[in-house]
Amino acid sequence: MTSSYFGFTDADLVLRSSDAVDFRAHRCILSAASPFFRHMFTLPQAASPEPEIPVVDVSESQAVLETLLRFVYPMPDPPIRTLDSLSSVLTAAAKYDMIPAIDSLRRLLVAPEFVEAAPTRVYAIASRFELEEEAKIASRYTLGINILDCPLHDDFKFITAYSYHRLLVLHHQRSKAAVELLKISDQVKCMQCNGSSYNSFSAPKWWDDFQRRAREELAVRPTTDVVFSMTFLARSAQAGCTRCAGSILDSYHFLEDLKRKIDELPSTI
Repeated sequence: MTSSYFGFTDADLVLRSSDAVDFRAHRCILSAASPFFRHMFTLPQAASPEPEIPVVDVSESQAVLETLLRFVYPMPDPPIRTLDSLSSVLTAAAKYDMIPAIDSLRRLLVAPEFVEAAPTRVYAIASRFELEEEAKIASRYTLGINILDCPLHDDFKFITAYSYHRLLVLHHQRSKAAVELLKISDQVKCMQCNGSSYNSFSAPKWWDDFQRRAREELAVRPTTDVVFSMTFLARSAQAGCTRCAGSILDSYHFLEDLKRKIDELPSTI
């Protein structure tokens, strides 16, 4: 069986996949894309009585080899719809040192459909292949999830304790710093809770609820996406007095500044 994409009649080499599919390819293209193949083609070849195209058996499946070669040949890049597929192709690209394919796969790895849906997996894959920039991008997206409660995947088998520890340190340090910023200004008042000018300053009831829940949230997800959402603030308004909702609205600039300070904390490994 021959690949429908790689049945070139002028081929001078056949790559045979692990599931016995032939890819009729060109040495010049493989040599240009891969130091691995370039070196292999310089090795002495066994004499053959008849001029036939040499066959090279490889360990990759048809799906992986076909996707990889489509990144190398002058044809449209193939679609990759799952991280399983991307990881398999990236493994092959790294094995053969195919830099053009690796560059394309690096961009795909941090595409929104992957990094937003599975940031810890993307981080693990990037760390495995020492893709520092992609690991940094993925680490930022992990801030929005509880990394100790995310699904376990085989990708984590291939990363070092150092890489995983870096991620834990990022979450811990950012959580601690964010919680320390949860201090209310004495200018924030609720006319019913703490509006009296004759008493020492005390925080409005909505702030007590907000601060308590924000501490809990930031401890596991050190990002502002949840704690400054309307839903989160509405719960604090309901926990306060009848005028706390108005106090929250009046505190818009204070809350905006607090959000900005948390957002400016270090967000990558």
